[in-house]
Amino acid sequence: MTYNEDIQLKTSKVIDVRFSEVDSMNIVWHGSYALYFEDAREQFGKEFDLTYQGYFDNGHYAPIVDLSFSYKKPLLYGQQARVDITYRNVRSAKVIFDYEIRLTTDNSLIATGSSTQVFLDLDYNLVWSNPPFYEAWKRKHHLL
Repeated sequence: MTYNEDIQLKTSKVIDVRFSEVDSMNIVWHGSYALYFEDAREQFGKEFDLTYQGYFDNGHYAPIVDLSFSYKKPLLYGQQARVDITYRNVRSAKVIFDYEIRLTTDNSLIATGSSTQVFLDLDYNLVWSNPPFYEAWKRKHHLL
């Protein structure tokens, strides 16, 4: 099976930084970045038909097993940012995304990161090969 590494599936989600997301320094609290990445994954799922409900409907869960952030510049209350999410096509039974968060005003880089999800069956057993629905999804998007 050949993997097409030239195809990039990507989208963006614009976020408005809310008061509840900042700390006492008026800087976005580090835990909020996980939520921003989650919002981007849900946007990706809507656009490319790879949703959490879809995993479940096909007999699987897809928990996050790795999540990383690298902060470049503070994000402050009241600012607007764009989370760019890119799907990374790999052979293994994983769903990997890369992220960039940028200010919408000047496109300056705020943070980068990545997330890795694996597949579990509905009995919570690790699935070692790509589930058939995921292979079909990859074919649909010309990733295979």
